[in-house]
Amino acid sequence: MLNRNAEALFWIGRYMERAENHARLIDVHYHLQVDDEMVSIEGKLNAEASEPSYSKWVRIVDALGSREAYEQQYGSYNERDVLFYTTLDRDNANSLVSCVSHARGNLRTLREKVPSEMWDATNGFYLWLREKQPDDLLNESPHLFFGRIKEWTALFQGVSQSVMPRENEWHFIECGRYLERSENTLRIIKAVGNAASGEGFNSASAYSYLQAVLRSVSGYQAFRRYYADGISVEAIVEFVVLNDAFPRSLHFALHTLDDHMRDIELQDKQLRTAHERVLRQVGKVKADLACLEREDMVIDRSGTIVAHLLDACQQLGMSFAKTFFRMGEASA
Repeated sequence: MLNRNAEALFWIGRYMERAENHARLIDVHYHLQVDDEMVSIEGKLNAEASEPSYSKWVRIVDALGSREAYEQQYGSYNERDVLFYTTLDRDNANSLVSCVSHARGNLRTLREKVPSEMWDATNGFYLWLREKQPDDLLNESPHLFFGRIKEWTALFQGVSQSVMPRENEWHFIECGRYLERSENTLRIIKAVGNAASGEGFNSASAYSYLQAVLRSVSGYQAFRRYYADGISVEAIVEFVVLNDAFPRSLHFALHTLDDHMRDIELQDKQLRTAHERVLRQVGKVKADLACLEREDMVIDRSGTIVAHLLDACQQLGMSFAKTFFRMGEASA
C-alpha cells in the first residue's frame, strides 16, 4: 500500500471519530448548567477573571482546545457564536463540518479502493451538515442536532464494520479511530478537571460533570451494570478510564489500537523494525495505564496523570505518522 493511501485511511478514521467525539463533548458541556464566573452575563470577555473559572461557553471552546483561535475571531462568548465556531465554521479546522469535510476529501481519493457504501455514508453526512445554519441548531434544539451527528457517525462505523475486508486498509482506519478515541477520552477527563476549578475529581463540583461524562459516552446503563450499588466519583473515573469491556474507555481504546497495529502486515524489513518500535511505545502507554489505581486519578488535582497520558498518546500519533506516512502533522 502506498504511504499516502495509508495516511488517508488513517485520517478517515481519525476525523470521523473526532466528529463524533466533538458532538458528544459539545453536547454534554452545552447542557451542564454552571454559574458563570469568568464571563459576564452579557457574554463579554473578562480578562481580569481568575483562572480557571469557566462559563458554559468558555468551557465548550476550552474543551476542544481552541480558545485562542476563537478569541482572535470573536469578541464575546455567546451561544450563537460558540455553536457556529465549533460546528459549522469552515475557517475552524477543528469544527464538525471541517472534520467531516476532511474525512470526505480523503475518502474521495480512495473511492476505487474502498466499498462504495462508505463513500455514500460519508458524502450523505457531509451534504446534510453543509446545509445547516446556526439558526437551525438553535431552533431545532442543539441536543437533537448532536444526536443526529452521532447517528451519522454510527452509520459510517456500521457500514465500515460490515463491508470492509480485514486487510491493511481496515486496520489503518481502525488505528486512526482508536488513537483519536484514546486522546478524546483523556480530553473529556481533562475538561472535567478544569471545570471542577482545580478541586480535583473528588469534589462536589466534579460529581455532576462526571455524571454528564457517562451520558456523553453513552455509558450510563453499562456503568450501572458494574456499579449497581450507586454512583461515586471513584467508580465513574475507574469506568471511563480503566474498564476493559466498555468500548469508549481509555483501556479499551488503547488495547484495540494495539490489536490493529499488530495486524498490519508489512513486507519491508526496515519498515517492520520501525513498526515494532511503535508497538513498544503503545506497550509503554498500556503499562502506564495498568499501573493506575482509580484513587490515583481522583486525587490528581493538578491533572498531571491525565496530561502525561495525553502527551503519550500524542507522541504515539507522531511516531505512527513518522513510521508509515510522509513526516507531517500527526495530531491535527
